[in-house]
Amino acid sequence: MTLPTHRDEDYRYADLDALAPLWPVAREEIRVAPGESGTLSIVLGGDEASARHLVIDIADGASFDLRVLNTGTGFARVAVDARLGAKSDFTLGAAQLGGGTANLELVTEVAHLAPDAVSRQIVRSVLGGEAVGTYLGKVAVARGADGTDASQSVRAMLLTRTATVNARPELEIYADDVKCAHGCAVGELDGQALFYMAQRGLPPETAKRLMLQAFVAEAFVGAADEEALDAASQAALEALL
Repeated sequence: MTLPTHRDEDYRYADLDALAPLWPVAREEIRVAPGESGTLSIVLGGDEASARHLVIDIADGASFDLRVLNTGTGFARVAVDARLGAKSDFTLGAAQLGGGTANLELVTEVAHLAPDAVSRQIVRSVLGGEAVGTYLGKVAVARGADGTDASQSVRAMLLTRTATVNARPELEIYADDVKCAHGCAVGELDGQALFYMAQRGLPPETAKRLMLQAFVAEAFVGAADEEALDAASQAALEALL
């Protein structure tokens, strides 16, 4: 397979030099049988380039819960293709935490192929130094997939003016009776909230740490291994602060 270029939308912000030795990225096939449920947590870290591509088929009435914590210090990419059957359920909670020159990517396409499926995507990023964090996410609702309920919540916190976030939540809808929503926000820590906490005796660094921990924890609420993911994300935040 030919290495993609930056003209390919899914690789527009990728570090292609780091990706080249990993190409082509093997597809990891996951199939959830009708009425069954599955869970998976992925934690990426270290300075070696890494890339994963998950293809998840969720049959009628099945559910799948995916959590991703990306704390790589180099190039680290996770791509997810999820295909939902009737009355199925898909949850993605992801956090990208990076500093230095890290280039962290999450690329998703969630396809609602049949009626009454539900999908939720919650993505939180905290970036410092000259790090780049990217989320490219598409929800595609096919014709006949009436009753679809899909949402994307994408928020990023920049710790320095030299960090960069690329965020593109996208909806492609070919059915009429659906509930689909996406939200995206990029900013810095709330100065008023920090002042409020300082007035109540919290040191600035402690206040900052607590606010960031609460921000990132939103991605892991309800996960089967929520405590472990929270602990790992807190350790990554400590390294950024």
